[in-house]
Amino acid sequence: MKIFTQKLSKIATDTDLYLKNFFFKNKNYQYLIKPMQYSVFSGGKRFRSSVIINMGKIFNINYQKLIIISAAIECVHSYSLIHDDLPAMDNDDLRRGKLSTHKKFNEFTAILAGNSLLLIAFEILTSGDLKLSPSIKNELIKILAIYSGFSGLAGGQFFDLTYENKKVSKKKAIYIQNNKTGKLFAFCCECSGIINRQNFQKRKKLKNIGLDIGLLFQIADDLIDIKGDSKVVGKPTKRDQNKGKPNLVNLIGYEETLKFAYKLKHKIIKKIKTYGIKSYDLLQSIEFILNRKF
Repeated sequence: MKIFTQKLSKIATDTDLYLKNFFFKNKNYQYLIKPMQYSVFSGGKRFRSSVIINMGKIFNINYQKLIIISAAIECVHSYSLIHDDLPAMDNDDLRRGKLSTHKKFNEFTAILAGNSLLLIAFEILTSGDLKLSPSIKNELIKILAIYSGFSGLAGGQFFDLTYENKKVSKKKAIYIQNNKTGKLFAFCCECSGIINRQNFQKRKKLKNIGLDIGLLFQIADDLIDIKGDSKVVGKPTKRDQNKGKPNLVNLIGYEETLKFAYKLKHKIIKKIKTYGIKSYDLLQSIEFILNRKF
């Protein structure tokens, strides 16, 4: 696992370097660049980037192309966190041990910085830096837009807030988490299929692996919220429990959710192993999820 964390750190460094160069080119717009940088460079693990890179290795996709796509994904992820922390949503004052963006700056700045990060993701995917054909770029943009919007991440967040303190079925809870978290991971896996011009069925298989990875990642977050150390996590724990979030931990309890997580982990590993020896780093990513503490 030590070797994996070193690789994870390398991917994070390379992704951040691309983003730092992007922001430097736009340094004249500090009024929003500054809060965007504050959010993007807040100490995240860049785990989504590692999934993109490690899935791409299976299909021999150029590393730098994957890093650029990773930078776009991290912008979408950071946008979602900025908005997630707002008083109208989860109302969190801390993120990764630092003040949330709306607390560091103000609410309207946070909203506009989040909106800008979402749009920057598409600017990155259309840039000349990404050496892919226009048709492939168009498909990447289309799928990312779908998975980020009302039928994906935004829709998942809507239901996550709507069903607070309400009884939901296990199926509904999984549906919410598949959208809130899973769809972005689905893109992280499916983008390799898009770049390699794979057919619908092969892309669907990659998408489903991504959805499962996202679900496992979200479950790990929920488990950490129950028993994690707030000083390590970087924000108060047990908030999801207190808010009555529609997640598996609140629905079936900690121990049953942990059992579900390990079954899901083995299911994902079984799927990934079908891709052979080149899937090793992606398998390490899955092992990492349930071992993390924040």
